[in-house]
Amino acid sequence: MKILLISPHIGVKRNRLSKFIHYKTLALEQIAALTPDKYNVEIINEISKKIDFEENCDLVGISCFTSNAIRGYEIADKFKKRGATVVFGGYHPTALPHEAKQHADSVVVGEAEEAWPKLLIDFENGKLKPFYHQTKPVDPELIPAAKRFNQNKSSNFAIQATRGCPINCEFCAMHLVEGTKFRGRPINNVIEEIKSIKSKGLFFVDASLTINPSYTKALFKEMKGLNKRFSCFGNINVLAKDDELLKLAYEAGCKKWFIGFESVSQETINSINKKTNKIEEYDIAIKKIKNHGMMITGLFMYGFDNDTPKVFDQTLQALYELNLDSASFSIVTPHPGTYLFNKLEKEGRILTRDWSKYNEGNVVFKPKKMSAEVLFQGVKKASMEYYSFSNSFKRCFLNKNYNFSHLRKKFVENFIVSREFYKDLFNY
Repeated sequence: MKILLISPHIGVKRNRLSKFIHYKTLALEQIAALTPDKYNVEIINEISKKIDFEENCDLVGISCFTSNAIRGYEIADKFKKRGATVVFGGYHPTALPHEAKQHADSVVVGEAEEAWPKLLIDFENGKLKPFYHQTKPVDPELIPAAKRFNQNKSSNFAIQATRGCPINCEFCAMHLVEGTKFRGRPINNVIEEIKSIKSKGLFFVDASLTINPSYTKALFKEMKGLNKRFSCFGNINVLAKDDELLKLAYEAGCKKWFIGFESVSQETINSINKKTNKIEEYDIAIKKIKNHGMMITGLFMYGFDNDTPKVFDQTLQALYELNLDSASFSIVTPHPGTYLFNKLEKEGRILTRDWSKYNEGNVVFKPKKMSAEVLFQGVKKASMEYYSFSNSFKRCFLNKNYNFSHLRKKFVENFIVSREFYKDLFNY
């Protein structure tokens, strides 16, 4: 039997920058690892490969976020017309399973490690159920190494060591699939998976590698000497204080931390339940990370209820003072199933259910202290200014760079990848 696993595109142009400017996912590779060898499995990421709708296949599995859900439904409808069985999974189908079911034969709700094998057995026996629910967090020992096809040594491969995030930020959808209970895979399993990856470049898709510092330190100690280079997510409360973790991270091969600063207002931070963030620790964490030889990309969101039109200039000024290597600009987006979506829906502030607009580059709700247009134009202008030629030049060539590799990465990030990404996202 032939199984086709698909990740739909999100409306961004397919070009040579695609592999750099999109979040790396692991869902389909993990599903492939759960599939018995007797099946013929093919993975298609539509960002880089077109779908052949005439291809013969018995089962089509589609994993999607909210922003590419509509495209996922289009793909599903085309395959169903040809008689293929279609299954949905991922964040959006987990949040809105009955919506997804309108376009599929079955929907996997939550994690797939226990549900997918059961689904395959039922499919073979002609007894496919409409929904498969994971009722409790999957035992991390049951999470297999992802099955990677056509490994390219020059690519950065996604990997996951842990699942679950107990922080519960109101805008985050991660708890929908992974839950709030932290679970670390056996470190030996993670190390063996890392060794199996031919590329030197890795990207940890974990919510944060600072949730359980003891686990992470043990992992980093085992990674030392593997000759890998990786980036990962972390939180301020640990990175501002734990020098041992930072030292071990550098020795393990960490090149960059992605940090969700979200806002430069403590009032806003408190209102969104970002319990890890203290404004006074921002500068401390950044200096510590750089002093240990690593880089930082700061993630910022605009449009929280406490934000006024002054937030754009205030954040830009703070960004220049913080001296980050790069920054991410996004509009607050209430993804279905999150606390934020439920709150805004109750208040009648959701402006559209066109899920393709839920890409963090559109205003899909009514802001509290500014108009939707002011919010959009403000984020657009802020990204244009931050990634202007002069400001990008200053970050790359007038600030301290620890080595040529850092300079090269900062140049690519500031002058090529981010500039093109935000031009496309905000249409300028």
